Amino acid sequence: MTDQTPAPTPEPAAVPTPAAQPAAPAYAPAGPARPWNVLAIVSLAIAIVGFSWISLGAVITGHIALSQIKKTGEQGHGLALAGTIIGYVGIAVTLIWIPIVIFGIIASASYGGYNY
Repeated sequence: MTDQTPAPTPEPAAVPTPAAQPAAPAYAPAGPARPWNVLAIVSLAIAIVGFSWISLGAVITGHIALSQIKKTGEQGHGLALAGTIIGYVGIAVTLIWIPIVIFGIIASASYGGYNY
């Protein structure tokens, strides 16, 4: 028996690398940020803090803000919409609450009073 050793394998040839090129950006740079509509913020703030007829201010500023946002493309559409909706709910609750309070006042006044 003869001792057979495999022939040595040649080393792979070095692959020439191209000259260093600047890396392409992974994404396009962001454009300037769109500004927020101030009336949209005011509408939501009035709707959250306000009660009773103050909610009317939220509805008015919300509608104006929605109109401005449509024309200018500013941010804040959701804020203006939320302020408008919450404002309408506040007005509806006020309109429901007033007759209940008036009925309660009339009912307590006509109860008969005190017996001394």
